[in-house]
Amino acid sequence: MSVNRMILNETSYFGKGAIKEVVTEANKNHFKKALVVTDKDLLKFNVATKVTAILDEAGLDYEIFDQIVPNPTIEDVQAGVKACQSAQADHIIAIGGGSVIDTAKAIGIIVTNPEFSDVLSLEGVADTKNKTLPILAIPTTSGTAAEVTINYVITDKANERKFVCVDPHDIPVAAFIDSDMMLGMPKGLCAATGMDALTHAIEGYITKGAWEMTDMLHLQAIEVIAKSLRDSVAGSEKGREQMALGQYLAGMGFSNVGLGLVHGMAHPLSAHYDTPHGVACATLLPKIMDYNKEYTGERYREIARRFGIADADKMPLDQVREAAVQAVKQLGIDVGIPQNLRELGVKEEDIPQIAADAYRDVCTPGNPRETTLEEISGLYRSML
Repeated sequence: MSVNRMILNETSYFGKGAIKEVVTEANKNHFKKALVVTDKDLLKFNVATKVTAILDEAGLDYEIFDQIVPNPTIEDVQAGVKACQSAQADHIIAIGGGSVIDTAKAIGIIVTNPEFSDVLSLEGVADTKNKTLPILAIPTTSGTAAEVTINYVITDKANERKFVCVDPHDIPVAAFIDSDMMLGMPKGLCAATGMDALTHAIEGYITKGAWEMTDMLHLQAIEVIAKSLRDSVAGSEKGREQMALGQYLAGMGFSNVGLGLVHGMAHPLSAHYDTPHGVACATLLPKIMDYNKEYTGERYREIARRFGIADADKMPLDQVREAAVQAVKQLGIDVGIPQNLRELGVKEEDIPQIAADAYRDVCTPGNPRETTLEEISGLYRSML
């Protein structure tokens, strides 16, 4: 048996009211001052302020950095580093979705490893020497699981590409999975981030590095998401609570084994067209599942079981694989995910560039089926 590594948060809190435990963690660690990293909308709509009110009540010192945008750039990270240094913060409280928490990770890593201040040198597996400035992560979307992963994604605007950073030093010291922080998500964001979580679970389950412990996490995540996403998008409080758990389970797994071609092909769509990451993944997922199906053994049968497909145990393998693909596709349709790339603004003439970017993406080698540049180009074209 090969050596497998698991890296998870030191501490995580789950359930309604979990954000109150931020005070517990701040006091336990003798933190003096936080940089609260969030975005303007989360402040405007009184989501981030649920946390700052708790900090105020406890008399904890902080400054706010709210310049985070979807698909954060190198420049956004560098602005955050300056804000963190100016505030003389000894920890970061990240309140938001994947873009916020990813930016917080990059800020925290550069503050403690200033030789990486160009940000670009963090691409791939960077040889950082020090742990990030401590991060307390509070997700406001149920999808990215950035609060429990060792990955983050930054946009290189100058070259119209996204790059993935993988660093065991960047994982938040504590995560607070509080569904009350997710109740304000609009339906579209709820659907996109939820399908992103499903993509994490399915890609993590079929990736080359998958093993028993991550299989357990990914299969449970698939089952929770399959049962809960429609209700969550419809606004059900119980559905959102379940999705908060499902996305975290998926994050525990994929962070430790990697992803595959769906993410490899999704990153260029966000970089070139500013497509929300979850939408890009959700649109691509059924097509890439179909592309991979002959290379996954019995794993699609287990996915079909978790989707509650009748007779999944008895179906011939080719039929159960197709049933799993169709179940995922139907879930995407039901929650309003675009079904072709033209809806995302993709142009035929751009395919050579985005295909080249996808082929080089750090996620692509984890795919269970070996792929080529030509095949990736063909997959993009087939979805226009």
